Amino acid sequence: MSVDAVVAVRDPVRFSIRPPRRWWVAASLALVGAAAAGVLIGPAGLPTRSVLLELASRLPLVHVHSGLSATDKAIVWQIRMPRMVLGGLVGWTLAASGAGYQGVFRNPLADPYLLGAAAGAGLGATLVIAYAPGSSGWPVDPVPAAAFVGAMAAVTVSYLVATAADRRAGTATIVLAGVAVAAFFTAVQTYVQQQHASSLHDVYTWILGRLTTSGWHDVWLVLPYVVVSSAVLLAHRRVLDVLSVGEAEASTLGVDTARARLLVVGAATLGTAAVVAVSGLIGFVGIIVPHFVRLSAGGSYRRVLPLSMVGGAAFLILADLIARTVVSPGEVPIGVVTAFFGAPFFVLVLRRRAARA
Repeated sequence: MSVDAVVAVRDPVRFSIRPPRRWWVAASLALVGAAAAGVLIGPAGLPTRSVLLELASRLPLVHVHSGLSATDKAIVWQIRMPRMVLGGLVGWTLAASGAGYQGVFRNPLADPYLLGAAAGAGLGATLVIAYAPGSSGWPVDPVPAAAFVGAMAAVTVSYLVATAADRRAGTATIVLAGVAVAAFFTAVQTYVQQQHASSLHDVYTWILGRLTTSGWHDVWLVLPYVVVSSAVLLAHRRVLDVLSVGEAEASTLGVDTARARLLVVGAATLGTAAVVAVSGLIGFVGIIVPHFVRLSAGGSYRRVLPLSMVGGAAFLILADLIARTVVSPGEVPIGVVTAFFGAPFFVLVLRRRAARA
């Protein structure tokens, strides 16, 4: 029996190889609408018509004059546009990584921070903020670099601890190791914060997430990692469908479950570490977007992964739009906005499950 047949027999309701076209159309329209809103709306209050003309003026063979001043043009192209693109990349990656983790661990509530990436990134950023406060003039910003290294280190240590305890390192062992490593990293971070109370504001500002950028630099910085991570995850979407029926069944079909799990987790962690390094710890995206896609469009990862990528990008662009406009000229941490929508979503999910029980 083929792989697709096994999955279809095991779960015929939620498995479908061909996703309905309407879901692709809906996801694409959501992303286009979110991107347009992210560029057109902002605290500067630029005229919508002028911004549209300015965008059109950059198209080939189009010659129009927007009427915007040099300062207003800089706001569009050097502030709003890179921030919108960065928000899309962060949301895209967190949602894709969450879907990958959920497929590997067969748990729809798994997220990209399951194995300690958040704790590791938080510790790395905290160490730099506490012990190198005057690093703003450095050639390379050490906070994102330390956050990236910390996230990768935490997940690597989780895997090493799991394999040391059990050579076959099943999913339960890896998750338990991740919980232990995350607790340790968090404890160290808490100690550092206690010893450097003056840095608490900066630490929590980073932890709650933000998408303030230095222009296109952050976009080009994370783009290669996002491309590699997304490519590996998409290449394994069929394998994730096989893993959803159980590791024993997947092994009988010739799937090297340990290798597949390592590749998916590695790719998801690489992408997560890269975007978290520039955005801080933005929660809920990696859980609610894939979960919403699964509830709405079905459970096959051939559908869940790409739709989660597009939906995650749209969701975070809109969340950032709310974060930077709701208390203009100030900003709400974007992690607060995602939590504001994420918590009620879980309440609805629980109510739905209770009604089905």
